[in-house]
Amino acid sequence: MCRHSCSIDAMYIDVVPNRASPPAVLLRESYRDGTKIRKRTMGNLSSLSMQQVETIRAVLRNQPLASPDSLFEKVRDQHHGAVDAVRLAMGRLGFDALLDSRASRERDLVIAMVVARIVSPRSKLATERWWSTTTLPDSLDLDDTTEDDLYEAMDWLLERQQRIEKKLAARHLKDDGLVLYDLSSSYFEGVTCPLAALGHNRDGKKGKLQVNYGLLTDGRGCPVAISVFKGNTGDTTTLLPQVDKVRSTFGIKQMVIVGDRGMISQRQIDVLSELDGVAWITALKTGKIRSLVHDGSLQLGLFDTRNLFEIEHPDFPKERLVACKNHELAKLRAHKRESMLRATEAELAKVTRIIENGNLHGKDAIGVRVGRVINKYKMAKHFELVIDDASFHFSRRSETIEPEAALDGLYVVRTALTKEQSSSDNTVRSYKLLSRVERAFRSFKTVDLHVRPIYHHLENRVRAHILLAMLAYYVEWHMKQVWCELLFTDESPPVDRDPVVPAKRSEGAEEKARTKVTAYGTSAHSFSTLLADLATITKSTCRRLGANVQDATFSLFTKPSALQARAIDLLRSIIV
Repeated sequence: MCRHSCSIDAMYIDVVPNRASPPAVLLRESYRDGTKIRKRTMGNLSSLSMQQVETIRAVLRNQPLASPDSLFEKVRDQHHGAVDAVRLAMGRLGFDALLDSRASRERDLVIAMVVARIVSPRSKLATERWWSTTTLPDSLDLDDTTEDDLYEAMDWLLERQQRIEKKLAARHLKDDGLVLYDLSSSYFEGVTCPLAALGHNRDGKKGKLQVNYGLLTDGRGCPVAISVFKGNTGDTTTLLPQVDKVRSTFGIKQMVIVGDRGMISQRQIDVLSELDGVAWITALKTGKIRSLVHDGSLQLGLFDTRNLFEIEHPDFPKERLVACKNHELAKLRAHKRESMLRATEAELAKVTRIIENGNLHGKDAIGVRVGRVINKYKMAKHFELVIDDASFHFSRRSETIEPEAALDGLYVVRTALTKEQSSSDNTVRSYKLLSRVERAFRSFKTVDLHVRPIYHHLENRVRAHILLAMLAYYVEWHMKQVWCELLFTDESPPVDRDPVVPAKRSEGAEEKARTKVTAYGTSAHSFSTLLADLATITKSTCRRLGANVQDATFSLFTKPSALQARAIDLLRSIIV
């Protein structure tokens, strides 16, 4: 014991040179004596080997006695977190049994393709290569899988489509509930598929063959069924078969079908009106609205004091017309029209200068050049054109611009529902729910699932490909619902807001968008970036260094971060 007041600081190994003899290895202790640092020898370790000395030194320094790299080796790393999250969601949804009540290799392959479509959408061959880098093979029968196996599994899936959709309808469609329906298309690479045809291309791919598909959802936008049509199929011709499917196949006798103004035409309304228990909500086309304004039935001055009111018209007996004006949308459309008009005028002025400089002659040549310009911005109807052999003049046509401007932001929702069945506000809200189907199509095409372009040539393979995309969106839709707090999604959108004014995010959503941080202090994500974050959770297969290949291995999983742990925990709250 120290005779004076002192405190012990540390013990350490001290190697002391000893002239021609080996150095002395001493175990020493440093301590503080007042303001002085002193040391004393606790033992002589000179008789120990240097390996033993270094071991003692490591212990005194609180270092590990051996580096893991010197004892173990990694045999393999596999991506785990993202696929495990999707499989967890699938488990909560009873997805495996949804496909088929019996386990089979085909069912496992379809499950794997749906997981791949959500986590890393790619071609079928690339999909098979990708999932070998994940832990999917650990839980599913994916050994020795070929591209042909995937195509056979797609054929197996298509045979079960009706049964799968009936199960989804039983879960999500209710009597007297809303059924949303809309049609979209995806372009096709190749010319041999019987479904591929030229049609109204929604992808902006002029000259590309396409395939159409119609999506049925419940009022929340949760997908229930999907139908595939030839690329030149008109929207209106697809509606009534969908209504019949809901009634006869799904057993829903009372429903309100919601479709856009290009989907539910007068011919469809005439048929729907004869069906007991089937109501509908749609909107008028621009030409019909213009007629209502022209004959005075729709007085635009009424929008000075309100943005929604009901009108009646003899052309629409036993129907309600709910006229709405979105003033913000009106400003946007007016600004866009003016921009297009000015851009067209600038291009036409260039043609005028070319003619004045003598570089363009003849009425036909000038007409071709002007036609190419005037159609660029689709503003031909708004310009008066005078073309001669050596001159060209243009001016705006106020008689077409002003009537069009008067309809900016104006739309009319049409329904046969009574006021007791649906108020004016709720009728407009119900119609605007179609945006949820449009959101599904965006997810199908670009945001998450990348259903386009379509490369399959066989008709049944195209149908199965789009069915896979719908099933993937079904899982994704439920994941997004419980992940709202982690995503940029608005967690608490107003329920009874004005149905006409543009939707605004809640203060919490605005704060999340501004700071990129959630209310819980974690980074805010999109669906895809959250999956990418989860993918950093890996499974490492390890083995003792120098061991034989057949020796037992063990696995280590990356410890989830707070964000990852929360995301996984939220998936356990999915309820069907």
